[in-house]
Amino acid sequence: MYDMNQLKQETDEIIANLLQDGSDHDALYIVEHHIAHHDFDKLEKLVVDAYKLGYEISEAEEIEEDGKVFFVCDIVSEIKLDANIITAQQKELLPLIEKSGAEYEGWGTYFEDPNSDEDEYGEDGEFFDDEEFEEK
Repeated sequence: MYDMNQLKQETDEIIANLLQDGSDHDALYIVEHHIAHHDFDKLEKLVVDAYKLGYEISEAEEIEEDGKVFFVCDIVSEIKLDANIITAQQKELLPLIEKSGAEYEGWGTYFEDPNSDEDEYGEDGEFFDDEEFEEK
């Protein structure tokens, strides 16, 4: 079981550091919840459940650490940089993660320059290209 108080404290620190560094308070942020699992099939079921909740999913990668193979991916959303929203997402995702036997490795995001006219997510401002997910 995860300590929600500790996760909230980590979230508050991440947000404070981003804002202290000058990241745009009013921007929408790509928030990536990092997940690892030793069993690809169980990870796949987990991310399907997260997708059904409205999240996007990054492509899973296979990594080796200390001689053990893990599969990692991100459960992704685009939201305001708000600790309450991120905590609500964690409360929604953590039961799925625990049920599958996966490991939650925290969340991350990217610096948003308030002075930039460019959108680093592409011309349409979307992190994921919908065409990648359309069946051919």
